[in-house]
Amino acid sequence: MTGIGGGVELGAQAARSRALAVLRVRSRALAVALLPAAVAVILLAGGSTGHLVGGGWDAARWAVSVLALLVLAATAAVALVVARARPAVTPTVAVAEESAPDLYRMVRDLADRLDVPAPSAIALTPDCDSWLEDRTHPAHGPPPARDHDDLSDPVGPARRRSAAAPVLVIGSPFLWWMRVGELRAVLAPVVAGTGPAAHPDIAAARRFIRGLDAAVAATSTDGRGPLARAARGGIGGVSRLLLRGCRVHAAEMERGVAAAAAERAQAVDYGLRIVAQEQVGLAYAGWDRLLTRVALPAWRMGRWPSRLDVGVVAALTELSRRDRLAEGFASRLGERPACDLLEEPGLMDEAVSLLAARLFHGGPAETGPDWAPVGWEEYPEEVVDRAWRTDAARLHRVLDTLGVRRAAEGAAPGTDGPTLSRVLDHLTTTPAEAPVPARDPAADADPDATPDPDATPDPDATPGTAHHATPGTGTATPDDQATSDPQAATASDPSDPQAATTPGPQPLTTPDDQPADAPAAPGSADHSDDGNGTEDDDDDLAGTTPRGAALAAGLSAQLAREEARTQALASGTAPPPPGTTTGPAATGTALWDDRALPLLPLQPPRTGREILTAHITAMVCCAAMDTAGATPGLDWLDGPTLLVDGARRPDLAPHVRSLVETGDPAPLRAWLSDLGVRPEKPVRLV
Repeated sequence: MTGIGGGVELGAQAARSRALAVLRVRSRALAVALLPAAVAVILLAGGSTGHLVGGGWDAARWAVSVLALLVLAATAAVALVVARARPAVTPTVAVAEESAPDLYRMVRDLADRLDVPAPSAIALTPDCDSWLEDRTHPAHGPPPARDHDDLSDPVGPARRRSAAAPVLVIGSPFLWWMRVGELRAVLAPVVAGTGPAAHPDIAAARRFIRGLDAAVAATSTDGRGPLARAARGGIGGVSRLLLRGCRVHAAEMERGVAAAAAERAQAVDYGLRIVAQEQVGLAYAGWDRLLTRVALPAWRMGRWPSRLDVGVVAALTELSRRDRLAEGFASRLGERPACDLLEEPGLMDEAVSLLAARLFHGGPAETGPDWAPVGWEEYPEEVVDRAWRTDAARLHRVLDTLGVRRAAEGAAPGTDGPTLSRVLDHLTTTPAEAPVPARDPAADADPDATPDPDATPDPDATPGTAHHATPGTGTATPDDQATSDPQAATASDPSDPQAATTPGPQPLTTPDDQPADAPAAPGSADHSDDGNGTEDDDDDLAGTTPRGAALAAGLSAQLAREEARTQALASGTAPPPPGTTTGPAATGTALWDDRALPLLPLQPPRTGREILTAHITAMVCCAAMDTAGATPGLDWLDGPTLLVDGARRPDLAPHVRSLVETGDPAPLRAWLSDLGVRPEKPVRLV
């Protein structure tokens, strides 16, 4: 215990020394601001006493006095903005003590064991993480009026709950997946952080850093006039300069706080905490898989699953059934789950699920006809079936714009509807046709390069359509090959089930990692406008057939137009012209402004090849459901899935890729024949 106490003391001392360094930066800035005023006072005092007289001293007194007034006014403006700027707050679901008395009691008992102040409140976040968040700023509302000192040991000031104590934010997946003992062990180092946070120097340093950060965010918006822009620029520049001066000290201060909290928490459930950390990684993997594979298709269809945390338990239970390495984790399910600490876990799960939809997809805050909750039992019909049929309908609309016949010559009557054969026949490559060659930089650089004589144009494609559904061009193509603004196609709106997208800077899954029987839901035709969008899209379509490239371009353009139309209907304005910027990127909103949703998009823009593959897979699934008795299903790890006689068929993706990349329909036709699917029969679309 001596070693633990020594480690806590060392970490706390390091944090306090760094906090004093941050406060010294503030003091030095104030001293620099007061320096002209001090010089002016000296000059004025010297003049009044007859020591500093003469024309030169009089001019100096006037100049320095004016400069001092200007500096003091600027300092007051910066201080006012820093003091009144609202620090960013993580969107969470507040947990009242009346709705979770057992959870509050467990946290207070944990704080008593750690000999630190108890958190002032508890909130849930749709993330696999837990932390302390200071919400004592006046803009965040008054602190809770009710005190709970009677529920804790009154001995010692560290055991009394302070009104300025931070809020404990808990990841909701932890409550549903972890057991009560595991949750207590995981929260121990987090709750231990309230001890250093109560130190006056550390609290003052944190308030100063948060104020500067909020001031930078507040001054980053465009002013209404030149004077306002100049004032904002000056205040923002000073705030950034102070932030740069405090950056190293603030980072080291937080490291010291974390080290002190970790050392203090070792005395509480240390052995159980090691085991619980394994559950943290497992919960994160299950949560990420559930959001990207299961929840995201539903959000794109205008439905939000209302029991995401229950889905995490189901997904991880399924993982433990499939993976031998996770077999030991399923035995924990017989213990008491941490969600039993809530009085009404179902209502809390629903609130967290709606918040997750807003953060990760950008859905509205209120439910409605185009944004309704969906239970897991209705998911196959409400989400999977609708998503596949919406994709299939879009595929046939694009084929119509390309002039592809609905029925082949000599076909039987009644087969002129939307059939799978129409898609297969159109994408089938004849011996005279060749896949689109990869881009040759040397040929692109040589203006005298001759075209490939073996490559023949696509008779069914509009000229130039293979290169128009690309981002970054800022131009529109005629008729149905016109592309919408790339930025307009990145802000999702679930009010239209055929037009909803989710952009994202970093991929969580790769195309090859997608399940073979789980086509992505419609509406992922967003594009990154990085200046190289056209080249990237052409490279993605390189190696595909000319007809496939044209069809992929048409689908991308159709998705972009649908998204632009949905955005216009949602905002009540006309669709923006191509090349303009809309959405959060053009508004300059604050970090947690609702207009900037989604804050944490899940997936990157899909490429043309991925869009084409998803639509063909959806058409195959529709044909299997309508002609072979297959049914839509939900797989907790892979999302939408096709069930044949109650079993998954995960072997569809290679056959679809063969059709897209080489134009060879033989593997896919053999797969269809094996299932008894009749591609010549019309399918039902939405």
